[in-house]
Amino acid sequence: MNESANSNPSPLGPASLTLAGHSYSLPVIEGSEGERAIDIGSLRAQTGHITLDPGYGNTGSCESAITFIDGDAGILRYRGIPIEQFVDSPTFIEVALLLIYGHLPSQEEYERFSEDLTRFANIDEGMKHQFEGFPRSAPPMAILSAMLNALSCYHPELHELEDEAELHHAAARLISKIRTIAAYAFRHSRGLPYIYPDPGLRYVPNLLHMMFSLPYQQYVCPNVVRKALNLILMLHADHEQNCSTSTVRMVGSSGANLFASCAAGVSALWGPLHGGANVAVLEMLEQIHRGNITPEDYVKLAKEKESKVRLMGFGHRVYKNFDPRALMLQKVAEELVPMLSGNDPLLDIARRLEDIARSDPYFIERNLYPNVDFYSGILLRAIGIPTNMFTVIFAIGRLPGWIAHWWEQNQTVGGRIARPRQIYTGPTLSDYIPIEERGQG
Repeated sequence: MNESANSNPSPLGPASLTLAGHSYSLPVIEGSEGERAIDIGSLRAQTGHITLDPGYGNTGSCESAITFIDGDAGILRYRGIPIEQFVDSPTFIEVALLLIYGHLPSQEEYERFSEDLTRFANIDEGMKHQFEGFPRSAPPMAILSAMLNALSCYHPELHELEDEAELHHAAARLISKIRTIAAYAFRHSRGLPYIYPDPGLRYVPNLLHMMFSLPYQQYVCPNVVRKALNLILMLHADHEQNCSTSTVRMVGSSGANLFASCAAGVSALWGPLHGGANVAVLEMLEQIHRGNITPEDYVKLAKEKESKVRLMGFGHRVYKNFDPRALMLQKVAEELVPMLSGNDPLLDIARRLEDIARSDPYFIERNLYPNVDFYSGILLRAIGIPTNMFTVIFAIGRLPGWIAHWWEQNQTVGGRIARPRQIYTGPTLSDYIPIEERGQG
C-alpha cells in the first residue's frame, strides 16, 4: 500500500512562506478526515532552513490509514470504526486483525488466525533457559524486550516479510508468544514453575492461566474478568503516532525486522511517561489512602505551584476533551471492582478525584479530564495483576498496532530511513590541544 494515496492536495491550495524577502510555495495536503498539513519535504532544499519542533507536537512523521484521533472532540477510531463500538461484540484478536489487515476478519480468517495462535503459543524449550539468566528482581519489561529480540533468532525465515502470508506467520507468532513470554517473566520473578499454554483456552484466559495456575490447580478465568481484560487490550491496541509506535516505525525504517522493531517499542513503552502512567495513578491512590489525606486536600496540594504533588491520570497530550477510552473503562470498573474486591477504597478515592476535577474551574479551563490510565490500573489490580506487570499488559495490547504500523511503513513505496535534523548549539570551530599543553585540573 502506498501511504501517499491516502491524502490529496488541499482545496485551499499551497501555503506561502516568506524568508528574507523570498517567497516559497509549499504544498498543503488533506487527509480523509479533513486534517491539513503543510508538506515541508523540500523546505531545506528550497530555503536552507529546517523546522524546529521539540517533541514533534506539530510535525506529521507519516501518512497512515490505521487510526484516527480527534483530541478536541474526544474521538478515537480504528480503521474508521469508533472505539465505543468495541465494547461488547469483538474480541481483542478481531481488533488486532482489523488493525493489521485493514478490515474486520471473516469467520474463516478469524478461525485460521486463532488456530495459529494456539499452535504457536509455546516458545522453544531453549528459550526457557534464558529466563534463568535474569535475576528474580529484573523488571518484566526488560525481560520482555530482550526475549522478543531473542525470539527473532528462532525465526530467521521471518526477518524479511514480502507478502501478507509471511506477515500472517510473523504476526501470529508474536501475538501468541508475547503472552507466554510475559507469563514466564512473571513466574520467574516469583520463583514459580512455568505453566504451559492450554490449547483449549482463548487468548485472554490462556494468558491468565499461564500467570496464575498452579500444578494440579488450574486458574479458571471468570467471564467478567475475560471481558474486562479483553477491553483493556483492545483500548490499548493502537493510538496513532505515540512514542512507542513512532519508535517501531523509526527502527523499522532502517530495514530492521519486525521482531527487533517491536522489541524497541517495548523499551519505549517502558518509560514512566508512556506505558508506566497507570502505575503512577495507582501509587497516587495508595498514597492518598495510606497518608490519611482527603482527595480534596490532595487536589489542593496538586494545584499549588510550589508543591511537588501531581494529580496523575488527568490530561493527555492529544485529548483536550474526555479520553473516550477512560469513559469505557470507568463503566467496567464500576461493575468489576466491587465484584472482585468488595468495597475498594481506591475506587472510592478515584471517584471522588474525578468528581472534584470535573467541577473545578482549574481543571476545566486546562482540559484536565481523566485519561485511560486513570482507571486501567484499578482494573488490573482487581484482576490480580501486580503493578510491575501493568506495562507488560499494555505491551501485549499495543503489539497489534506496532505490527500494523511496521507493515504499513514496510509497504510504502519510496519509504526512507527516518533521520531527523537538529539545530546545533555546541562550540564553534575549535582546535585540538595536546594533553601536555592542557594544564592541570
